[in-house]
Amino acid sequence: MAYFQHNERPIHYLERGQGEPLLLIHGLGSSGADWALQAPCLEGQFRLIVPDVPASGLSEPLRAGYSVAGMAAALWALCDHLAVGRVHIVGFSLGGAVGLEMALQRPEQVSKLGLINSLATYRLDHWSKWLEAALTLLFISLIGMRRAARLAARRLFPMPWQESLRERAATAVSAVPAARYLRTGRALLQWSALERLEALEAKVLVIAAENDFTPLEEKRLLAARLGADFIMVRGSRHGTPFDSVRATNEALLAFLSDQPLPPAERWSYDEAEHCGELPFAGSIAEEHAFSLAKRALRGSALQPPTRLAG
Repeated sequence: MAYFQHNERPIHYLERGQGEPLLLIHGLGSSGADWALQAPCLEGQFRLIVPDVPASGLSEPLRAGYSVAGMAAALWALCDHLAVGRVHIVGFSLGGAVGLEMALQRPEQVSKLGLINSLATYRLDHWSKWLEAALTLLFISLIGMRRAARLAARRLFPMPWQESLRERAATAVSAVPAARYLRTGRALLQWSALERLEALEAKVLVIAAENDFTPLEEKRLLAARLGADFIMVRGSRHGTPFDSVRATNEALLAFLSDQPLPPAERWSYDEAEHCGELPFAGSIAEEHAFSLAKRALRGSALQPPTRLAG
């Protein structure tokens, strides 16, 4: 099993592909398996490092408690363990906050930073943030993690052809201990990078869903402040790496490879004819990690990782 012990607490990760190091950081309530639809596109050109953020997936909470800064420091420790110098980082939602915090902790080590449906602060300074935080806390407290996860999955993936994505999201999130989910969420609400953005040195891409649950204009303003490339994915909701696979993969690959971004007419979510299987193929040596991923993705259009013989 691929584990790194950070202050006597395990951080689980997968490593695959070859090339420049690329760290992929997942969202709240999930794990590195979130990147199953991007890994096949990226692993041919990049050395992917796909961790479970502390207190998520197979990674334990940090001894120091829950904080975005602590998560970022733990992932830097993982990078040091893997002898990674300069690195590209792509983060989704919570993962974008952790990635941005990493780029601010060590500006000289981050070459490119991709932020997908992420903000520079999650403090409750907008009515939509209040609404999202309150609904999450209320639903989990009143109806429990399982039913709250199913409601959230329906909001994320409402289209008939997204049934497999709904089921996968509901299964993954409902398996998270409620206490870990809520404490991680509260840590995110306490975090802000707004006062430190001038220290950022990385080239940045901001990908924002047209129908995300947090303000689109806030992401547009963040991109302008950072001098970043900005893509607004038409029709997408919060789960852009899942509901807009084509647009996400094309944009990331172009950005990370210093190629022109795809034209605006391709910045749209996957309709039924594009919402097919995209295998998460490659090599995972750890038997338990393989079987866990297989169980997590059973019954979904997402295919579990496959092992290479030998």
